[in-house]
Amino acid sequence: MLDLEVVPERSLGNEQWEFTLGMPLAQAVAILQKHCRIIKNVQVLYSEQSPLSHDLILNLTQDGIKLMFDAFNQRLKVIEVYDLSKVKLKYCGVHFNSQAIAPTIEQIDQSFGATHPGAINLPGSAIPPTSWSQPNFAHGLASLQIPHGATVKRMYIYSGNSLQDTKAPMMPLSCFLGNVYAESVDVLRDGTGPAGLRLRLLAAGCGPGLLADAKMRVFERSVYFGDSCQDVLSMLGSPHKVFYKSEDKMKIHSPSPHKQVPSKCNDYFFNYFTLGVDILFDANTHKVKKFVLHTNYPGHYNFNIYHRCEFKIPLAIKKESADGQTETCTTYSKWDNIQELLGHPVEKPVVLHRSSSPNNTNPFGSTFCFGLQRMIFEVMQNNHIASVTLYGPPRPGSHLRTAELP
Repeated sequence: MLDLEVVPERSLGNEQWEFTLGMPLAQAVAILQKHCRIIKNVQVLYSEQSPLSHDLILNLTQDGIKLMFDAFNQRLKVIEVYDLSKVKLKYCGVHFNSQAIAPTIEQIDQSFGATHPGAINLPGSAIPPTSWSQPNFAHGLASLQIPHGATVKRMYIYSGNSLQDTKAPMMPLSCFLGNVYAESVDVLRDGTGPAGLRLRLLAAGCGPGLLADAKMRVFERSVYFGDSCQDVLSMLGSPHKVFYKSEDKMKIHSPSPHKQVPSKCNDYFFNYFTLGVDILFDANTHKVKKFVLHTNYPGHYNFNIYHRCEFKIPLAIKKESADGQTETCTTYSKWDNIQELLGHPVEKPVVLHRSSSPNNTNPFGSTFCFGLQRMIFEVMQNNHIASVTLYGPPRPGSHLRTAELP
């Protein structure tokens, strides 16, 4: 049985790990994977057809805990302990719920005092949480007219004054762990198509003195097609992983696939998992030739490998009545809406199959790749975009780069 410390409006955890409000989904999953011998039977709950209409939930069935993540930013919004009999809970080092201590109203009132109005949900109570914010609540939970000995059924940890209106807070500094995260990614265009990326980045910077002086740093960096490997490293830092392409499965779609000569060196990716971005370099020139932006929707083969990339892509509209106008494609746009703006692709989509090995099948099914305006949209079966690949001619010259150095 887990023995956990409750910090109202902040977290639930112990000395080894902690689920913190605002924590990204990938970090919570990493905790569960690391402690899989202790925390077992975890369910991932989401809407397959409408992934943005419901929260993404990690249900710890053995421990009676639900971690609810915002469907859009995928940060921890609510921690619910829905079965107090499966877990021990303490506040300020003192247990208020365990096998020997029942979580009665008197016990909660003694442990928490005048606690936050909406923090505890009583079964069968005719008093909605919003009415608990009345002035007499300062006298404690016992001031409510509740039968003596009544026990608490559920507990919620959230930020704000109302559980119904709560939102996932900003990622706390304790969750950065030395990583850089992308608040937004804007696709830059030239006259013919995508030219590069402008990234608004977040990092935890340490000021002089104690760790408590740490503050969040916000800064912008831009990378372009044709930038060198050194350019990208100076702008974004070291990638989490470098992946070398062992084969090119798209060669079959080239005009003369039988004339392709095996290369002695392979193109390689810089994988920036916390940015949700991959950057492909040419093996010979070591220049940027592609960007891949990942949306990290549940139900996709690569789910939870990348953090969600909050991108905005300006689109050149092909409609006759919209000369010179542009619209924006975002992480949450659906493929049908994009086709209405750009027009239907001339060629049929490429069906993309993925599997961990030749003998395994992808449980999530295939995706479809459509090419338009020097972009490849990978579309899931629920009409959401799984990734966008940007490609284009190298950027002529690199003399402008010096103007962007910090």
